[in-house]
Amino acid sequence: MSRPVSPRVKAAAASIGEQFAAWRKLQGLTAAQVAERAGIARNTLRRIETGDTGVSFQAFLTVARALGVLEAVVTATDPYETDLGRAVPMKPYQNECVNEPHPHLPRD
Repeated sequence: MSRPVSPRVKAAAASIGEQFAAWRKLQGLTAAQVAERAGIARNTLRRIETGDTGVSFQAFLTVARALGVLEAVVTATDPYETDLGRAVPMKPYQNECVNEPHPHLPRD
């Protein structure tokens, strides 16, 4: 049985879904085009755009990539892009060039 989803998480998922739909529309793309580019079913894209929290993380990321916002998503969650992250001394295992493009994202 699934764990209940908090109202805050539901609201965030709905907001992100709306933002993805807005990105799609701003680029003049149909849902079918984005779904095809992301390699997912049109229904999966609809679920993402309506804030369904049960969609796979992979589907979410492939849609972000198809919309051209994957690197922005990665940067938005990078702790070293925050004042706190920049204030904490780096650990030896961390990337020395935290302000460079993310090394974990291969270039297309």
